[in-house]
Amino acid sequence: MFFTYSQQELDYLKSKDKTLGKIIEKIGLVQREVQPDLFSAVVFSIIGQQISTKAHLTIWQRFKQNLGTVDAFTINQQTCEQLQALGISYRKVSYIKDFAAKVVSGEFSVEKIQELEDKEAIEALITLKGIGVWTAEMILLFCLQRKDILSFDDLAIQRGLRMIYRHRKLTKEQFLRYKKRYSPYGSVASLYIWAVAGGAIAELSDPAPKNKKATKGKTDAKKAK
Repeated sequence: MFFTYSQQELDYLKSKDKTLGKIIEKIGLVQREVQPDLFSAVVFSIIGQQISTKAHLTIWQRFKQNLGTVDAFTINQQTCEQLQALGISYRKVSYIKDFAAKVVSGEFSVEKIQELEDKEAIEALITLKGIGVWTAEMILLFCLQRKDILSFDDLAIQRGLRMIYRHRKLTKEQFLRYKKRYSPYGSVASLYIWAVAGGAIAELSDPAPKNKKATKGKTDAKKAK
């Protein structure tokens, strides 16, 4: 399943920003997979922190193969040792077990999250151990398919914006102007900004000054919490 958007969102973004509009025309349809189950999306996000995409997907496959359904009840029945044996650290196990226990007890409602506005949903998600603002934003986008998510904490978003608009440095004020311009379809804009950051348009380079030490950071797929 992919993030759902239509020509309506694309036409809106093109009308609001001709520079981004040219990017959209050049790239065409962007497809990004979504994970519609909120519980498993949170577990998936915790597993992926501070590891490569390949390792993340390998471990996630083990979870699905060994547990069958990744839900609060199956997680709750596993010992910490059993979950660690699937390839994750004790800290991640503790985060996942704590989340499962809160869902089983009713302390945390995954159903309620889906009913909340974006800001409130993020505030609720970051009460979970191991979930920060960036991860919560990605869950809103790639699980709940919220339409207006553009994350300043995402280094790939910052890089993509620099590449598109030729900023040597992107300030928070500049970011907020773009965010306001794209609203209410910031999520669709994010898909194209990530594509640019990933090299979808070969002639666009990052104008930021080179810093050999700053080669790693948050991305749309990886961020340590």
